[in-house]
Amino acid sequence: MSASAAPSFPDPGLPDGELAVALARGAGEVLRGLRAEVDADGGTFVAGELKDAGDAASQSWLSAALVHARPGDAVLSEEAADSAARLSADRVWIIDPLDGTREFAERAPGDAAGWRDDFAVHVALWERGVPRPDGLAAGAVGLPARGAVLSTASPAGPDARATDDVAAVLAGRRPLRVAASRSRPPQFVQDLAARGDVELVPMGSAGVKVVSVVDGSVDAYVHAGGQYEWDSAAPVAVALAAGLECTRLDGTALEYNRQDPWLPDLFVCHPAVAAHLRAALTEVGVDIKEGAQS
Repeated sequence: MSASAAPSFPDPGLPDGELAVALARGAGEVLRGLRAEVDADGGTFVAGELKDAGDAASQSWLSAALVHARPGDAVLSEEAADSAARLSADRVWIIDPLDGTREFAERAPGDAAGWRDDFAVHVALWERGVPRPDGLAAGAVGLPARGAVLSTASPAGPDARATDDVAAVLAGRRPLRVAASRSRPPQFVQDLAARGDVELVPMGSAGVKVVSVVDGSVDAYVHAGGQYEWDSAAPVAVALAAGLECTRLDGTALEYNRQDPWLPDLFVCHPAVAAHLRAALTEVGVDIKEGAQS
């Protein structure tokens, strides 16, 4: 993507939540621009090269935008070398410039001209002193191909799903909808689906899965294979602001900006069905007291 086409950097005067939105939106413009270049050049591309270009271009823009807007803050990013300096910093931006690289570089099924839309940009701010163990002060999840950004600046608010809809799950009148990897669903998720009262909804990107719980497309997202902090920080910030339950599998609090950014597991769920889902996980052999299972 040419430098002249790059989005302008956000105003440094924006509050942190609005800055997170502007950063996610700007990186999304960069990514959409790369796809537009492919289309303008005839539509032929090499998936691996497009993935790498997306990671690099989004990282480059976000890094420069953060230097412009918050030069004194530390950054933890999937696409940049880690620095121990962040551990003593009071403010750390945790970013994933392109969550769902596989989906970013794929055409939509059955549509030779279209692209998949289930990839995301994650931008979160961890701040020392936030009165929660996770320390997340702001966050935004950009869905560039859908033209949307979900954020803590404009929380989704109380879940809009009707009480009787949730009651239907608890009474067994409709299945519990769980977001799952479309290509690599783990065995415990397949075991859940085999029960008959759980429906798997396949999709890409951890961010897309979490915001699908926020918007009511699914009831829960459970990941037990391990992720890095940048995979979940922004989606968790958005989900917490929307009133969802976001914890480790065993119910303990998530923590961010740790020395080792690896998180063993993640549980995001509509609070009214959380106990129901944990019981189902136990019944299929997931030892939630021990954390990650495969």
